[in-house]
Amino acid sequence: MIKIECTHVDGWVSAIRGMRNPMNSWEQSDSGYGCVDQLCENCSFDYNWCGNTGEYKIGEKDLDLMKRLVKAGSDHSKFMRMITVTCDITAPLYWWKEFDTYKVGTVRNSCSTMHKIHAKEFTKDDFSYENVLDDVATIDYSLDRLNYARSKYLETKDKRYWYSMIQFLPSSYNQKATVQINYAVLRNMYHGRKNHKLDEWSVGFCNWIKTLPHSELITGENDE
Repeated sequence: MIKIECTHVDGWVSAIRGMRNPMNSWEQSDSGYGCVDQLCENCSFDYNWCGNTGEYKIGEKDLDLMKRLVKAGSDHSKFMRMITVTCDITAPLYWWKEFDTYKVGTVRNSCSTMHKIHAKEFTKDDFSYENVLDDVATIDYSLDRLNYARSKYLETKDKRYWYSMIQFLPSSYNQKATVQINYAVLRNMYHGRKNHKLDEWSVGFCNWIKTLPHSELITGENDE
């Protein structure tokens, strides 16, 4: 199980400006803040530049240059590092273990198992077990042991029971974190994980990437 919420993408303005620095081609940029209805009433400016709304439009010339730079390789597509994505991800610990291999270009602020593992009773909803084969008894046993240790810790404050929760916690436990990533890292993640045997990667995370603005810069799809 993986759930991705509160997605926010930012950095387009700076990324496009910086992308055009090497050739001093800023005047060729056709991106800007535009109108929803193309042209405002009595407006003589192109909708991409009138500035009457907060909606930022990526122009065809800028998008074409982005695609060409991405094709040219990471040295030429440094602008991708300036397009940032923040989101909330809830996923099992076994997925987070693999996510943490991406140390450069990512920030992760997680809910703490160290401080809050005892804050609520453990239930099945706290775990990813949808692919467990007919082993409900094992799941129930795990919940019983965790909740027993929790109740004893709350009763006695004996650190041994807290340790029992930490050390007995299955890797299927779902943890929530707020994450910041950039488009360059997402490109590496997508191409490295799109065929991964974990559905959390190949189906959940990679399909979420495809919903991002101009995800073709990440996936390479629709390249001409």
